[in-house]
Amino acid sequence: MPKDPKTGSLISWEAIPTVFFILGIAAIVLGAQNKPAASSSETNAAGRTEAKRTFESVCASCHGLDAHGGERGPDIASRPDVVGKTDAQLVKIVHDGKTETGMPSFVSYSPAKLAALVAYLRKLQGGRKEVPLPGDPARGKDLFFGKAKCAECHLVGGEGGFFAQDLTAYAARMGAEEVRAVIVNPNKGLDPRRGLVTVILADSTSLSGLARDEDNFSLQLQTPDGVFHLLNKTDIQSLTYTGRSPMPSDYGATLSSAELNDLVSYLLRVSRSEKTRKSEKHLEDNDEE
Repeated sequence: MPKDPKTGSLISWEAIPTVFFILGIAAIVLGAQNKPAASSSETNAAGRTEAKRTFESVCASCHGLDAHGGERGPDIASRPDVVGKTDAQLVKIVHDGKTETGMPSFVSYSPAKLAALVAYLRKLQGGRKEVPLPGDPARGKDLFFGKAKCAECHLVGGEGGFFAQDLTAYAARMGAEEVRAVIVNPNKGLDPRRGLVTVILADSTSLSGLARDEDNFSLQLQTPDGVFHLLNKTDIQSLTYTGRSPMPSDYGATLSSAELNDLVSYLLRVSRSEKTRKSEKHLEDNDEE
């Protein structure tokens, strides 16, 4: 029989399996203690990856992959009433759901999973990095109200004309190249019914402008001077949708590259400031409530 190395006493063969079993348990415990634990950065990375996967597989079907809205759900990436909420408020909304709007409850999600999901949404809300402006906004403002004559048709901050779109917040979600492309080529992708309309009346009077309202019997036409003309269709000899924007299409030639950069920078600066102002106002209104 084998001897115990410490006591010198004999060990029965029946006791040997028990000894090995105890030693095996000890080895497992020691191995578990010596195994390096996952670092907090690894844990956080795993949580972020899971949150992204959850958003793309569950939330994006309604809100879109970029959270800017889809066919069944609203924009939750840039709307001030969403951006202005605290993380705790967003977690509660996701946890409880909003059954009146069709949003289900995610009560089965753990607090950690809900927090990670909201953190991923915050990333999407700030996903478009504010890149440096390509030019000088101050010179761009001078161009807008001067040489480029943009203010003859467009409003910015309550100043300018009323014929074309208000540009105060127009470029809030656009990049510099997107804004430049619209300025240089305003007719690209334009819906003809949203472009200039030329009307010739029965008395040979010719009018050109934008159709603001139209039905089977009448047409409301706004001309570049801002005047609205309510026309009876029985008085219209011909009506032509030109497929052209009222905006000049030669800015690429009349403005230098530097001037275009300045004009783009002005529109971006104004729009970003307006977006910030609206977000701050929304937060103030919530505080007052």
